[in-house]
Amino acid sequence: MISGRAPVNSLMNSRLVRTVLIIASVLLAISWGSAHGDSRLDWQAPAFELADSNGRLLRYPDDLGKPTIVLFWASWCPYCKALMPHLQSIVDEYDGTIGVLALNFRDDEDPSEFMAEYGYDFRLFPHADPVAALWGVKTTPGLFLVDGSGRILFSNYSIPDDAYPANPADHGKKLKHYQRAARRAPFWAAQLRLAIDKNR
Repeated sequence: MISGRAPVNSLMNSRLVRTVLIIASVLLAISWGSAHGDSRLDWQAPAFELADSNGRLLRYPDDLGKPTIVLFWASWCPYCKALMPHLQSIVDEYDGTIGVLALNFRDDEDPSEFMAEYGYDFRLFPHADPVAALWGVKTTPGLFLVDGSGRILFSNYSIPDDAYPANPADHGKKLKHYQRAARRAPFWAAQLRLAIDKNR
């Protein structure tokens, strides 16, 4: 005798398999499109609430009110280390009208100690991994300029590879990460300044 449950179980299993396949396809498409973070410009980044290192809550984008640099970083990242002095120069150059939200993720070190050691005037957010995932940021640094309402105006992910200046002296050389970082960081900062000036 065949149980009446067999067709029902078979139907449920096939629906479950289809659902799992659909979800896996969507997740694969999302991860493929955001392997390095979202490269689009002029889009509204997802809202979030996160406490900074002083325990003050940021409600993004409601609490912005002015153009802001959003940096996803880690203390071990040579590109972040090379970029951060340039960001501090921008904060100083624009006399506090541009702030930096430093969202630390994938980091085992204490980001507060790092910030104190270098004296950066950034608003630090330790443990920002959930926000990085929400924004599709998977590599460091993730550098964004957002307007007062949280729309993305600039991202280092949106710079095409062929836009980076080529150095003929490097032809055939295999540069180390910190060497590439020392060359990329000033370029990112220059592009960021152009975006700031364009959107003021």
